[in-house]
Amino acid sequence: MPSDFDVLVVGGGNAGCAAAIAAARHGARTLLAERYGFLGGTATAAMVGPWMTFHSGRERIVGGIAQEFVERLMRKGASPGHLPDTSDYVATITPFDPEVHKALLLEMMREAGVTLLLHAYVLAARVEGEHVTGAGFATVGGMRECSGNVVIDATADAFVAASAGVPTQQGDERGRVQPASLMLRLSHVDLDELSAYVREHPEEMRSSLPAPERTAGALTAVAGLYSLWERARADGLVGIPRELVSFFISPYPDEVTVNMTRVVDIDPLDPDDLTRAEVESRLQAMQLLEFFRQRVPGFGNARIAATGTQVGIRESRRIVGRYTLTREDVLQARHFDDAVARSAYPIDLHNPSGAGTTTHRLVPGESYEIPYRCLVPVNRERLLVAGRCISTTHEALASTRLTPTVMTLGQAAGTAAALASQERVAVGDVDTSELRARLIADGVLL
Repeated sequence: MPSDFDVLVVGGGNAGCAAAIAAARHGARTLLAERYGFLGGTATAAMVGPWMTFHSGRERIVGGIAQEFVERLMRKGASPGHLPDTSDYVATITPFDPEVHKALLLEMMREAGVTLLLHAYVLAARVEGEHVTGAGFATVGGMRECSGNVVIDATADAFVAASAGVPTQQGDERGRVQPASLMLRLSHVDLDELSAYVREHPEEMRSSLPAPERTAGALTAVAGLYSLWERARADGLVGIPRELVSFFISPYPDEVTVNMTRVVDIDPLDPDDLTRAEVESRLQAMQLLEFFRQRVPGFGNARIAATGTQVGIRESRRIVGRYTLTREDVLQARHFDDAVARSAYPIDLHNPSGAGTTTHRLVPGESYEIPYRCLVPVNRERLLVAGRCISTTHEALASTRLTPTVMTLGQAAGTAAALASQERVAVGDVDTSELRARLIADGVLL
């Protein structure tokens, strides 16, 4: 039966946007459906930034549409590009303005010829036998049915895949997921005063670098300020289960992005837990504002410039795909014949039930690959998955969930969907040599 579109992308986060642009650029009639009235998902709705990381050591390993986003934001004055991470966690960070990014994504959708359906909340997949043929959405005009020759689930929570009967997993061996965090941007910050304090107290910075190197050059990120934080906790000013102060510069000289709220022991797919996360994180944000104003040099006149539209979710459902990426795949920097993405981000596990973060790193200069099979569900046809909910273990997800990687996975899924639709083959039967050739030509695989 003919479909309305060649490719239906559900979810307009960065993975879904990259998927839709890629599919349309490769000639597919593409519809992108998104629950909010804007695009960008975690990067805009949850305001998660900066992007970490496009590099392995000095080598840039992320390209394609992800790099195009950065370059176009730079031309708009909304990103300084890739900067060294002075908190010494990753090679580079990429600050960006979420508001400009919202507009850029709409601009690029129009250029590519993608059809948009905003304010559309996915309710259920449409399935015929083993084939996912579309999805139903709740809209302001009532129910809307949309179909596609290939459907891409870019919802981050695997809503389409789970509804279609694809087996899923969630969390660690006990089902626990990483905590949720609400991002906030603070403006009217005196970064010169802050930098002077850090230079005088290098021991307050988390770093593996020698003290002189910690304070050399411009400050791009802070992780530490341990004594300030511990005194504030002891005084009852803050009660957030975090072990350090963490924030990053923005594209603007008097603004920082703070990643410090933490709501633990939640199930982000439980509406009551998600409600609790939203409430607790916003109350924590107000604690943080007072902490920064009262205790951190350079923040005496700080104001909240913005908070995320929603709390940021690090982890929920993962599909079971034709291959499941593992901890060993990440840390041993494994490569695959059907690879569609590369990453060098460490396994970054935030304690599900309290303070503390466990980090497992790759060998410096190494990177791992993600195979196409992680995007292909084990038991359904005409469906691909992109973004946070691909087929991984709990520990591998702690690396693959980062934005540069999910953008790359989105471009791979969109390219594969266009190829499958044009050649009338099942998504699992896509010629991965041809897929990789297209991704190389498009600058995705460097």
